Amino acid sequence: KRDKAKPSILKVEHGAPGSDVAVKASSMPGDLDEETTTSTIITTTVITTMQAPAPCNTNFTSPGGYIETLQQARSWYNMDVDCTYTVTVYLGYGVEIQVMNVSLVEGDVVRFEDLGGREPSVLANESILLKGLVVRSWSNQISIHFRSRQPQSSSLLLRYQAFVLSCNFPDRPAYGDVSVTSLHAGGEAYFYCFSGYQLQGPSTLTCRNATTPYWSGKVPRCLVACGGMVKNTTLGRIVSPGFPGNYSNNLTCHWVLEAPESQRLHVHFEKVALAEDDDRFLIKNGNHIDSPILYDSYEVEYLPNEGIVSSTRHLFVEFTTDGFGTNTGVAIRYEAFAAGHCYEPFVKYGNFTTTDSTYTVGTVVEFTCDPGYTLEQGSVIIECMDPSNPQWNETEPACRAVCSGEITDSAGVVLSPNWPEAYDKGQDCIWGIHVEEDKRIMLDIQVLHMEKNDLLTFYDGDDLTAKILGQYSGSRPRFKLYTSMADVTIQFQSDPATNIYGYNNGFVVHFFEVPRNDTCPELPEISNGWKTTSHPDLVHGTVVTYQCYPGFEVVGTEMLMCQWDLTWSGDLPRCERVLSCPDPGTVEHSRRVMSGPRLIVGSTVQYICNKGYSLSGNSLLSCYHRDSTGPKWSEKLPKCIRQNPGTPPYTIQSSEKHVYQAGETVRFSCMSGYELQGEPVLRCVPGHPSKWSHPPPLCKGSLCVSFLSAVDVYLLICCFSSGVQGKSLRLSMSTSPQYDHIRGESAFENPIYETAVSKACIYQQGTFITDHLITCNRNLFPPIASISSDISWQD
Repeated sequence: KRDKAKPSILKVEHGAPGSDVAVKASSMPGDLDEETTTSTIITTTVITTMQAPAPCNTNFTSPGGYIETLQQARSWYNMDVDCTYTVTVYLGYGVEIQVMNVSLVEGDVVRFEDLGGREPSVLANESILLKGLVVRSWSNQISIHFRSRQPQSSSLLLRYQAFVLSCNFPDRPAYGDVSVTSLHAGGEAYFYCFSGYQLQGPSTLTCRNATTPYWSGKVPRCLVACGGMVKNTTLGRIVSPGFPGNYSNNLTCHWVLEAPESQRLHVHFEKVALAEDDDRFLIKNGNHIDSPILYDSYEVEYLPNEGIVSSTRHLFVEFTTDGFGTNTGVAIRYEAFAAGHCYEPFVKYGNFTTTDSTYTVGTVVEFTCDPGYTLEQGSVIIECMDPSNPQWNETEPACRAVCSGEITDSAGVVLSPNWPEAYDKGQDCIWGIHVEEDKRIMLDIQVLHMEKNDLLTFYDGDDLTAKILGQYSGSRPRFKLYTSMADVTIQFQSDPATNIYGYNNGFVVHFFEVPRNDTCPELPEISNGWKTTSHPDLVHGTVVTYQCYPGFEVVGTEMLMCQWDLTWSGDLPRCERVLSCPDPGTVEHSRRVMSGPRLIVGSTVQYICNKGYSLSGNSLLSCYHRDSTGPKWSEKLPKCIRQNPGTPPYTIQSSEKHVYQAGETVRFSCMSGYELQGEPVLRCVPGHPSKWSHPPPLCKGSLCVSFLSAVDVYLLICCFSSGVQGKSLRLSMSTSPQYDHIRGESAFENPIYETAVSKACIYQQGTFITDHLITCNRNLFPPIASISSDISWQD
């Protein structure tokens, strides 16, 4: 668009290859003739042209580049600046903008808006605009509006780049989990529940719409079923409806457990908490309601630590509640075992190692607790004994979160007593944490949910007389504390007059030994993966990269950076098993055909090269899974290589092949009577893809032509753009051998020879015949290079 009344200067600074140029705009007064264009070359290119209302209203379409506003010099008119920059990328991509530099004055307005919806959506404004800020759109188009009344004092430098849009990682259902094949369009999320729970809702969700990705439905829930038949079971769990919350009234739930043929069942008790009325929990030795009772909550005050064992392959479980009162309910774990074997041991909030996974006689098992828990009762090591009736020589231990303790580990966890169950009233617990003298401690309080009269206090030292780092009650979101020395004391006090009920009420405090004041805290290892660190001391700017073992992939941010405030740039990632092949990507100068929307095992991808390119490699890739490394492609990605550049008219190639490899050359020459224009040698330059170093040359006719007539005479034809009127002309009657084989139909790019009417002289046996007129056309005859003779032309 042009505006005759408002000429301006557009300053274009060339950026990196492949990026948009940065546009700096300033308006200037005065009149300018619309037909006048002035170009001045200094170090950049300055073009004075008609642009309205200001050249800062620009649309960028490259996948990356810079946007910069130009500071205007102070002048008597101080015109306002009102600019709108728009960045548009391909559908399926979003725009990420990073603030590289910003200098604003009072009254300046900067607004980032996403343009993908029916109405623009504000993403950020000048109130949060700081160097380093990153803004991401959720569509393929974003706008930046900049308005300033003092443009000579304001500036803004932004860097933008495209990124692939994706669905957010779906929420995990309570008492279940989720695995995702891909967060991009076509990817699927698979949901499942822990033992004892059943899925309510879709088990699979699909990421739809590459333009604005979203999941195809709501996340399902994991709920407890009231009763059921479980056949051929080997391992599982039964919980009361609502667990770990309270059950409801007037329930009657029956479960029948059936082990595989010739096996028996063992039951571990995790939790039994019933109201004091007529609520009841029974386990019976058989498959019907009248079977003999093995456990009755009416009759037993304490849970049997060793559990109970069936005499047959069946157990009948009954849970009933009345119309009054409620409580947490029950949770049991069952496992089947064969004759001659002990049952599989179990420890809640812990783990164990074993010498034999089938638990035959002589098997030894050693128990450990999860971080924050302590082994109580039972034995740390047990052995399967008695071949006639195999059984463990000791009961399994229990892992509990205890009140108080002294900890000297470099990293660990402090839990509220009985976590994740509720703590007791009237408790006074003290933990002391001690690390190396030249270190300090970072406290990551991940969960804090207590009653308002309960207190959690952190002391910066090894006793209760030290300085208080912080004192908290009630509930707070996650936060962190740092000590100034190598010791910290944690005190927890619960109100003697107040009971707290339910799971996950209390606190969870992770601690890490960290260098003093100038480094980020140490990051833990992850299951099924490892980490690498760019700097040994975890100083500011250190990058920790997480990678997964073969067959697993990183979920979350694989690279974490130590920031200025000595915190990490994101949460810890995890490794999940790969269920499909990764997208093999595209091949330049080709299109691909996929067997289906998901790249699961057995799917194929075929690549077809565009016209002018030849396939190098296998065109068909198949996804297979044969070992522990996980699904992978059967072949490497092929390439589409540029074919022979071709032979222009009247040229000769030194060698003609269909395909040339990187580094090979081809030489061109012209037929006799033609001259080469361009580079005679072309080289195949390696790259992605490879390309020719120059375009193919051309062969054009020489300036003179001679040919043999039917009567064996030589015709010398000379064309002029203007006639020679009665003047002497010296012509050379010699011919040059180099023009002997020029074809008359050759084309010549010389306007002098177009439609000129002039004289022609024909030489035959020493006599000139001058009464012929010839019309010269560049498409028929080329001119003679030179003619020398004493000739007078006649009209």
